[in-house]
Amino acid sequence: MNAADRERRVRNAYRRERRRLQRLHLFENAARARGFLFIGGVDEVGRGPLAGPVVAACVVTAEPLMLDGLNDSKKVTPAHRVELAAQIRARVVSWAIGEASVEEIDRINIYWASVLAMERALAALPAPPEYLITDAVRIKSFVPPQEPLIKGDERCAVVAAASILAKVHRDALLLELDRQDPRYGFGEHKGYATPQHLAALAEFGPCAHHRAAFNPVRLAQLDFRFDDTAQYR
Repeated sequence: MNAADRERRVRNAYRRERRRLQRLHLFENAARARGFLFIGGVDEVGRGPLAGPVVAACVVTAEPLMLDGLNDSKKVTPAHRVELAAQIRARVVSWAIGEASVEEIDRINIYWASVLAMERALAALPAPPEYLITDAVRIKSFVPPQEPLIKGDERCAVVAAASILAKVHRDALLLELDRQDPRYGFGEHKGYATPQHLAALAEFGPCAHHRAAFNPVRLAQLDFRFDDTAQYR
């Protein structure tokens, strides 16, 4: 490939990314056209894992976040998520993190714990949004206008940005849990039900960071207790 071809490929890739980012701002632009300046996006991560808290983040912007690679956190590599998180924090008007604990997940269920984490993120914002876009969830405690958007983390820049901040924060929490208790491999799977994680549950039983209400954890606890009792018969 000659230099002209390389330059053309780079130019075409740049244009494709600009068009993608412009599409990612359609909902924010529509809100600004209605007179709203400070647009918020909120999202959570960690509904599916068997361990660790559920984490939400909220960001508030006054201008488009035209950041290369900005996308749903699940579609961004871990290293790029960390880079994007730093760029997001530097560019937004305000941002905040909210968490709901394992105990709260077990007590009120994962859906309501996710809403609670989002409410806490919103409450912690130094500057609240005038208009909020969520990932398909209506937050009843939030009074200003809001727009629940199905697959919002894939379709809206501020929701994607929130998902990245939440994911980076939660991954760091699970790495810390892994340092505290390396038996389960939390640093590798971040609490998800991988074969490695399920094997560790079968061997060691659940720990305090596991969600007791989740079926694989509950079954592992029952099996572990049965085996523990059997050895004394």
